[in-house]
Amino acid sequence: MNPDFNNFSLGPVGRFFIAFVATFIVCTILVPVVLGLARVLGIYTVVNEARCKVYMLFGKVVAVINEPGLHFLPAKLGPKAFIVNWLGQCHDLDLRLDQEYLRSQPVNSEEGAPMGIGIWYEMFISDPIAYLFKNADPRGSLAANVSNSTVRSLSNLPLDKMLQDRHAMSQAVRDEVSPQSNAWGYQLGSVYIRKVHFRDTGMISQIQAKVVNRLRQVTSAIKQAGANQVSIISSTAERQAAIEFAKAAAMRPHIVGEALKEISQDARVTKALFDVLEVQNIISGEARITLIPPNREILGAILASQNEPVAITPPPMPKG
Repeated sequence: MNPDFNNFSLGPVGRFFIAFVATFIVCTILVPVVLGLARVLGIYTVVNEARCKVYMLFGKVVAVINEPGLHFLPAKLGPKAFIVNWLGQCHDLDLRLDQEYLRSQPVNSEEGAPMGIGIWYEMFISDPIAYLFKNADPRGSLAANVSNSTVRSLSNLPLDKMLQDRHAMSQAVRDEVSPQSNAWGYQLGSVYIRKVHFRDTGMISQIQAKVVNRLRQVTSAIKQAGANQVSIISSTAERQAAIEFAKAAAMRPHIVGEALKEISQDARVTKALFDVLEVQNIISGEARITLIPPNREILGAILASQNEPVAITPPPMPKG
């Protein structure tokens, strides 16, 4: 039994599958091939953001396209568009801002100290034609000019100015390099001195030693000032205390005199007071006392001849 292909028909699924395969082939193979062939033939070109294309034919620049987007080349180049990719040349330049850092450029201060300067600068292509034809290596030439200008402009500056005034040094380098770089189509942007350091390790060690000694001196001065302040406060307090004690000592005789004056107004009180004081002095002393009964004069004379302190007991008072 032979199949009848004339009556064969695809269903919805088959038609969808065939359409999908055909679309896939067209989008992934046919379209890129056609667009690539159109670019090779010079029908159109695409310029990305911050890019520039310079077309040359027979040693001459025929077009400079720096606007981003899709460009129809025959409208810009005419018939040359169809042969420029075959017989000519296309330079694709990057117009974005770029930056460079030059480390430790050797300079000498006014005092003769060997210093190193690190300089950071920005640059970008301002004139594509001058960039291509007026200098074989604009980037290297710009770096060499910045380095030479740094050494030439910043040498023999005072050390304190070199360490502090970086803005003026950056402006001096930029003013000297900018006219030369503009002639090459390479615009110099911001210039900044990022680092200034000593190149001699022996000098660095000496400076560190001086800083350490200075810190020790300052610390000792602070400690001495504190000790002096404490001494001043202590002496002031002692002086005030001595004054107050002297005032108190001067007032004691006056107070005692006033008390004795009041006591002396009564003779009996005065006699009793002095008797008590005499007894206290005798008791507080270390002398030996011998009590002799009354009516024993001979015993008292004997003891007196021996330098013995004698206390004669008074006779008893008569009763009644």
